Amino acid sequence: MNAGIGIGAFVIIAIIVIIVLLIIIANIKVVSQSNAYVIERLGAYSSTWGQGLHVKIPLIDRIAKKVSLKEQVVDFPPQPVITKDNVTMQIDTVVYFQITDPKLYAYGVVDPIFAIENLTATTLRNIIGDLELDHTLTSRDDINERIRFILDEATDAWGIKVKRVELKNILPPREIQEAMEKQMKAERERRAKILDAEGEKKSAILIAEGQKESAILKADAIKESKIREAQGEAEAILSVQKAYADSLKMLNEASPSEPVIALKSLEAFQKAADGKATKIIIPSEIQSLAGLATSVKEIMQNDAPKQ
Repeated sequence: MNAGIGIGAFVIIAIIVIIVLLIIIANIKVVSQSNAYVIERLGAYSSTWGQGLHVKIPLIDRIAKKVSLKEQVVDFPPQPVITKDNVTMQIDTVVYFQITDPKLYAYGVVDPIFAIENLTATTLRNIIGDLELDHTLTSRDDINERIRFILDEATDAWGIKVKRVELKNILPPREIQEAMEKQMKAERERRAKILDAEGEKKSAILIAEGQKESAILKADAIKESKIREAQGEAEAILSVQKAYADSLKMLNEASPSEPVIALKSLEAFQKAADGKATKIIIPSEIQSLAGLATSVKEIMQNDAPKQ
C-alpha cells in the first residue's frame, strides 16, 4: 500500500516537473539579429528585448509586439492630386523607412503603416497644389526631398525614421499625356535633324580639309621639284665653271708661249663667230695677228714661182 502511494506521488511530482520545464522552455525566447520584442508586464510596458536569449515570467510578462529593425519599403497606391493650374493627376509613392524606437512604434500610433500612407497622401496634395503641371513633371527630386523631410519630422513620435521617398509614377490626364507624347516626338525629330545637320557639317569640313591638305601636298611637291631642278642646274653650271677654271689653271701652269696664246685666242674667236650674236667686237691683238697671218701667206705665195 505504501509502495503504491509512493509510486503515485513520484508520478505526480514527475508530471509537475515536466509541466514546469515545459512552461520554462515555452517562456525562453531567442531574439534574432535586426529584431526587437516589446515586453509588457501586467499590461504595462516593461522592457525591449534586443538580440540574444531572454526569459519572460509566465502569466505576468507577455510579448506585446515583435518589431523588425530592418529598412522597410511600402508602395502606396496612386493618389489623385490637383496642380496649381487645375490639372488632376494620379501619383503613387514609395516610402523607405526604418524603425528606430520599438517602444514608440508599439505605442505611438495604432496602425503606423496606415498613418504613414495618409500622411504621405496629405503632404503630396499640399506640395503639388502649389506647383503647376510643368514644374511638377520636372521637379521630381525636389518633391521627393520635401515629402521625406515632412514625413521624417512627423514620424519621429512613432519611432520611425523615413529614409527616402520616391514618386513612382506621375500620370496626367489622357489628353495631356497625348499632347506631351506629341511634344516629345517633335522634340526627338528636331534633335535628329540637328544631329543630321551637324553630321553633314562635319562631313563637309572633313572633305574641305582633305582637299586643302591635298592642294598643300601638291604645291609642296611642285615646289620640291622646282627646287631640285634649280639645284641640278646650279650644280651643272658650277661643274662647267669648275672645268673651265681647271683648264685655265692647267694652261697657266704649262707656261704657254705667245704663239700658243695667239692660237687659243683664234679658237675662242672662232667659237664666238659661230654663235648667234649679230655684232662681234674683235680685240686689237687678234686683228694684228690676223693681218700678220695674211702677210705671211702672201709672201709665201709670191716666192713659190721663183723656186
